[in-house]
Amino acid sequence: MESETSSYPASAQTGLAGLRVVAFESRMAAEVARMLEARGASATIAPAMREVPLEDNRSALEAADRLLAGEFDVVILLTGVGVRAMFQVMETRHPRPALVAAISRAVTVARGPKPAKALRDLGVEPTVVARDPSTWRELLADLTAKVKLEGKTVAVQEYGVPNRDLLAGLEARAAKITTIPVYRWTLPTDRAPLKAALQAIARGEADVAIFTSASQVANVMQVAEAEGIGDEVRRGFAAMAVGSVGPVCSEELRSHSIEPDFEPAHPKLGHLIKEAAERSREILARKRAAGGIVVQTAEPIPHRAPLAETEPHSPRWDHPMLKACRREPTPYTPIWLMRQAGRYMPEYRRIRDKHGFLEMCSNPEIAAEVTTFAVQRLGVDAAIIFADILLPLVPMGVGLHYEKGDGPLIDRPVRSVADLERIPPVDVGELGFVGEAIRMVHSALGGKTPVIGFAGAPFTLASYLIEGGASRQYQATKTLMYTQPETWHRLMETLVRVTADYLNMQADAGADLVQLFDSWVGSLGPDDYRRFVLPHTAALIAAIKPGIPVIHFGTITGNLLTEMRAAGGDVIGLDWRVDLAEAWARLGYDVAVQGNLDPIVLFADIPEIRARARVILDKAGGRPGHIFNLGHGILPETPVEHAIALVDAVHEMSARTASR
Repeated sequence: MESETSSYPASAQTGLAGLRVVAFESRMAAEVARMLEARGASATIAPAMREVPLEDNRSALEAADRLLAGEFDVVILLTGVGVRAMFQVMETRHPRPALVAAISRAVTVARGPKPAKALRDLGVEPTVVARDPSTWRELLADLTAKVKLEGKTVAVQEYGVPNRDLLAGLEARAAKITTIPVYRWTLPTDRAPLKAALQAIARGEADVAIFTSASQVANVMQVAEAEGIGDEVRRGFAAMAVGSVGPVCSEELRSHSIEPDFEPAHPKLGHLIKEAAERSREILARKRAAGGIVVQTAEPIPHRAPLAETEPHSPRWDHPMLKACRREPTPYTPIWLMRQAGRYMPEYRRIRDKHGFLEMCSNPEIAAEVTTFAVQRLGVDAAIIFADILLPLVPMGVGLHYEKGDGPLIDRPVRSVADLERIPPVDVGELGFVGEAIRMVHSALGGKTPVIGFAGAPFTLASYLIEGGASRQYQATKTLMYTQPETWHRLMETLVRVTADYLNMQADAGADLVQLFDSWVGSLGPDDYRRFVLPHTAALIAAIKPGIPVIHFGTITGNLLTEMRAAGGDVIGLDWRVDLAEAWARLGYDVAVQGNLDPIVLFADIPEIRARARVILDKAGGRPGHIFNLGHGILPETPVEHAIALVDAVHEMSARTASR
């Protein structure tokens, strides 16, 4: 068999030689072209943005006046070039020393090293530098750890499009916000090069794509959709090596169902192109080799019988929650909330202050208590048993424990066949406390409310086992997948057996349905999912007792929805990054869906929460088979009253819709 690179000339076996590379850079277009061509690439530069300076920047001048008057408690700086541009405008009215002295009196927050350096060049030491990967989430978390924002006046230096998520997070914490726009981005005046590049990508006539900002991604997909080739462009990117300059850009790519294949260690253009030269050929070879492969085994993918063809497992078979799982009409849209028993509730915090996390999970009385009061307080349509996705790792003897601030840690990671062989035979009877808690919840709730059992999916459990804890890049996990595929598949088979036994134990104890959490599978592209995950997740779902509805949920999985559907599940859970109507159409209406309100919406005021809930209900269109939920778990600072208001709104508005 010829190798994947045999069609290239001998001189093209390394770097970017012979590869067709599309870059969407504007400001540094000529420099990018030179760097790519120096590495032998056939470079197409398709500018996706036009930078429009705000020369008559009244907002920045007014902000300067307010800064000098001491009106800003916090100043957030998002980009280094934006900091310098902002000061250039402000210095047209005020001397630099006065501005520097004024900003030094405020809490200054730099979103990463570039704005931090720009501040230091001005003689200002930033109060807070957001930790890596310095997205709006890390910035907001680091800031709120330092300052209580309620009532504070916060100035946000913007560069390009507004960061609406950051602004919403600040507003949710009752901050008073002033934005200081420095530049704005728009589409290029001449869009012909961009349109031509997108057509080539849609036809499969490109090998590598390079993105250097989130705004580029948004503009590229805006033009692709306007040209009517959005889906074709996504498929084209799926067959290419896609490079992203950093986490913010990657997040934007994933929001458009495009999975980035690589990021540089340092978020700089030169590092990105170097990474492209070093990794693109291997990525393309792997994608092409896996192109027609769905599984590595000759065995067919197993599937369970449809719920409608099975005997009722639960005495609550006709509850709206279970009817929705079967896609049967319900009097209203059922709703429950992931992490509905959690730190946002004062009752939970009082118990948590007295007990360790694993202690709470393993004490049936405590687990049942926190499960029950969440249902009673919120009025939701299901109780999810208080436990943790990693509990099946406890009897595997890998040293699972929880450290405050670090989350779950594994003392003895599994990174070789020898590590795998040290795992003893697993008896899920050691986790019988979960089953006992389920029985106690049914008793406390009078047997009227369905109880959800759950577990982590095989890939997510494997990633914890291999990494030794949480990870951002999943380097050890993917390295083991690629270099030790036999060990990987053996590990996944072990996890499937243990997890199936664990979920069936929960079903025997009275769980009416189960949810599979694949929290980290969004780190994979479709080819790797099909090859390394799909057959194992399918085997697990097929092994769950007949008549038990299965909700299959993952995060950042907009690019994996059809693959997850193929793996199985009566309900596919959607995170907030996808459009529910579009996702359900892609999945097919022969499967139910769950979701997908952004958890941050619960920080908005109640009229806004109701309006956002209405939008999601409208996207579901009253179609049987929709379970309302958040697109991820409730955040710790969420006001309890807002969660209750959401539940009430969904019940009220969906019942009114159903009665028309």
